[in-house]
Amino acid sequence: MTNTNLHQLFAEHGQSPWLDNLRRNWLHNGEMQAWLDKGVLGITSNPSIFQKAIEGSDDYTEQFAALLAEGKSVEECYWGLVTTDIEDALALTRPIYDDSNRLDGYVSVEVDPGLARDRAGTEAAARQLWDTIDEPNLYVKIPATAEGVPAIQQMIAEKRSINVTLLFSVERYREVMEAYLSGLEAAEGDLSAISSVASFFISRVDVEVDKRLDAIGTDAALALRGKAAVANGKLAYAAFQETFSGPRWDALVERGAQAQRPLWASTSTKNDAYPDTLYVDALIGPNTVNTIPDSTLANFLDHGTVARTVDVDVDDAMAVLAEIAALGIDLDEVAQLLEDQGVASFEKAFTSLIESLEAKANTLG
Repeated sequence: MTNTNLHQLFAEHGQSPWLDNLRRNWLHNGEMQAWLDKGVLGITSNPSIFQKAIEGSDDYTEQFAALLAEGKSVEECYWGLVTTDIEDALALTRPIYDDSNRLDGYVSVEVDPGLARDRAGTEAAARQLWDTIDEPNLYVKIPATAEGVPAIQQMIAEKRSINVTLLFSVERYREVMEAYLSGLEAAEGDLSAISSVASFFISRVDVEVDKRLDAIGTDAALALRGKAAVANGKLAYAAFQETFSGPRWDALVERGAQAQRPLWASTSTKNDAYPDTLYVDALIGPNTVNTIPDSTLANFLDHGTVARTVDVDVDDAMAVLAEIAALGIDLDEVAQLLEDQGVASFEKAFTSLIESLEAKANTLG
């Protein structure tokens, strides 16, 4: 087997590359296995990914028709389609989970995004997904909204593994890490089967901050374009290192706890003026995950740079964010806006897909 950049990411720097995409035909035509052979160590999905997969092919029609014939509602059919894909992906990645001693080999599925502001609803949906699929290498994704954070803590206390999604600020990330630690402390007995990642979104920060820098238009502002997202990620990593050390963490490690690794999400480049592997190259380091769209993965395999970067020039990263704030850009407000947009985007994808399935059900009927 060829040793690739993706293999080197983990072997040399302790970063796990995951694939941020899932399609049914990939699970059965060898495409997904080929990605795993190239060094991919996990898979993430979200409502937008499933919308594209289900609306963009006929691979789901037969099962959809069968579920309708069983008397399932359209939304129940959706979850049936999703669960089948997730279970097949989990079977494919289970050897990685076993061989890595539960570090990698996870597949993520998100709760209904319409529950993002509903703590009780999120907890109930997470339990249902976890219990229905019932595989140890499953991550249930819960958004890191103010309402989601206590739900995350409760799920960890119940020993359910969680991918925390839609993180944009270091402050909220600290709240999520605290929820994870408190959940572990509340869980009974051995903690070694509990796992979690915290998905910190990268490129969208630059999209929003660059827009504001462009509006300011000064040389000082324009010189900061394309720097906010990586700086934000580096400070998140520093917060991770700080949190997962010391007596409190050591006591949990004695009970078998695993660190909640930061996962860099939204790592495709949205601005053609920036290098197409910018958000992979710039955030490489130990105990991290980067979930990467297939097009960006292909670019990184071809010409990505494998070097430890995530904890280099952290003082410069702090200075960049301070300069941006000094220009009047409120990064907390940016983070809240991006969270709201992210929730709305996933909810729109979910709603659109349900509507398209309802239309398809009428044609099948």
